[in-house]
Amino acid sequence: MSGEQELGITESKEHSPGEWYAEVVQKAGLADYAPMGGFIVTKPRGYAVWERIQNHLDGWFKETGVQNSYFPMFIPESFLEREKDIVEGFDPEVAWVTHGGHEELEERLAVRPTSESIIAPFMADWTRSHRDLPLRLNQWCSVVRWEATETKPFFRTKEFLWQEGHTAHTDEDGAWDETMTRLEQYKRLYEEVMAMPVMEGRKPEHDKFPGAHTTTTVEALMPDGKSVQGGTSHYLGTSFAEAFDITYADENEEDNVAHTTSWGLSWRAMGALIMTHSDDQGLVLPPAVAPTQVVIVPIWQEDTKDEVQEYAADLAVDLEDAGVRVELDDRDHRNPGFKYNEHELNGVPLRVEVGPHEVEDDEATLVHRPDGETETVSREGIGDTASEHLDTVHAKLYASAEETLEGEIREADSREEILGTIGQHGGYVKCGWCGDEDCEDPIKDAIAAEIVMVPLDRDEEPVHDECAICGDDAEETAYFAKSY
Repeated sequence: MSGEQELGITESKEHSPGEWYAEVVQKAGLADYAPMGGFIVTKPRGYAVWERIQNHLDGWFKETGVQNSYFPMFIPESFLEREKDIVEGFDPEVAWVTHGGHEELEERLAVRPTSESIIAPFMADWTRSHRDLPLRLNQWCSVVRWEATETKPFFRTKEFLWQEGHTAHTDEDGAWDETMTRLEQYKRLYEEVMAMPVMEGRKPEHDKFPGAHTTTTVEALMPDGKSVQGGTSHYLGTSFAEAFDITYADENEEDNVAHTTSWGLSWRAMGALIMTHSDDQGLVLPPAVAPTQVVIVPIWQEDTKDEVQEYAADLAVDLEDAGVRVELDDRDHRNPGFKYNEHELNGVPLRVEVGPHEVEDDEATLVHRPDGETETVSREGIGDTASEHLDTVHAKLYASAEETLEGEIREADSREEILGTIGQHGGYVKCGWCGDEDCEDPIKDAIAAEIVMVPLDRDEEPVHDECAICGDDAEETAYFAKSY
């Protein structure tokens, strides 16, 4: 994905979603492929979007008692092996360092696939009394999982950026509240920042995070009918605390084992955002994460150039003063049509067009990126007006994604109906499920769909009385879908 790129998207989101997605990522300047297979280079515009996501989450974390820290990216093999479920769960994906320079290491070092096994020992060292708890840590970093899959920027790469939170608590209630707090923050990120509705649930027992008691998830539906695991929050119970001796003395000076959690969101969220909102003209970004929220394009003839440019520059100052991230595109060597196409390709949510008529009438013409809706407004109060229009753009994007989600949840009560429904429509199919992993296999083997979640409430009555696969009594509702 390097070199000079022709402006414009040639692939169709509807007919060639994979090729279309790769082209949007490339031509909108978000990422480039690295020389090693499975890795990408995140370009400035792509990283700026990630920073916006990061800043929102980081602020919410800190408001709820989380402190940022950083731990080594290399984990001694002996540390990893102290939690056997971690080793078994990640073993095929772990990258190992065996040499330092020309010297063979005495102990192999894992390039972190996740950090529970390097963070937990320090949490144990830092925890002595119930007064030390709750302990809430988070780190922003990259992890490596050596998956043998085709590279899909932000969706599937061997190295990816994420945050991982790790906490310790005196009891189950505190740890469970923590688990749900983080899940709700992930939901808030998707809905309030990225304009994407999500469904909350938990993973079935056979698909939990290795060693976890419960894995909760937010799932986002893509326009091609596949589900994205948007973020997970794990109640780990006492398994990690027992393995790494995270204990504390209570009020009676008696030793107790802590309850721990971990939770993470990766730049897969960016992939989901790009896939959900973008179109055949290019990238579409919600205003909250757009590096440039408003672009001003002055339109002039030679005899009106000076007054139009001056008016446009003053507008830019007014918007900046109102806290809007604005760009004035006054390039001489590009015509307005080219600029329109370029900024649409790059996903700028709102365009302001200024020509001689706008100058004469003390106005500005606003154009929404998602649908091209145009409105001419008064120059007075342009900062507040632009902010209102940006809110409208967010609402439009959310409504469109919500309509897609609501129309793509269907029911089925037999194996054949599950296969037929997903095969024809994609989306989510909910059905009764007995709880046996073996009943997932006929669906997974036939069409590569799986149980992406079950309801958070373990006491919720299943949608059907019988398991759609085997006919035994249903224990809960399963949501089947193809997934990224």
